[in-house]
Amino acid sequence: MISNMIVQDALVSLMVMVSAADGDMTDRELNVMGQLVATLPIFSDYEAEDMLQATQLCADYLSKDDGLELLLARCKELLSSKLCLTGYALACDVAAADGDLHEEELEILEMIRRQLNVERLHAAAIEKATAARFVRNP
Repeated sequence: MISNMIVQDALVSLMVMVSAADGDMTDRELNVMGQLVATLPIFSDYEAEDMLQATQLCADYLSKDDGLELLLARCKELLSSKLCLTGYALACDVAAADGDLHEEELEILEMIRRQLNVERLHAAAIEKATAARFVRNP
């Protein structure tokens, strides 16, 4: 099952992992995921149905004892170093979407960063850019 994943599924899985980390996938997080899939060039041939299937696959794996580790490892296998940066950026966007970063989301982001071998300096730049894009009116 997990062997049938494609690059876009891996990117969606990273977003789902972060959104589900605190046990509450908010409407804002889901909307951001949908917008990213609808607008980014990496998803140009990716359909909404594909996203739903990837989300379900991710949920299935996250329900297993070692599912998170297996899924992260598979994502790493599928993503080039350039797409690892993209994956981390997408995960950060979803984490910032609802304006609240919970401890669980921060832990998952750190796990993703380490598994994808995103250098700390690159991660900091991505995080800073995410914070700038998702700033809210006081």
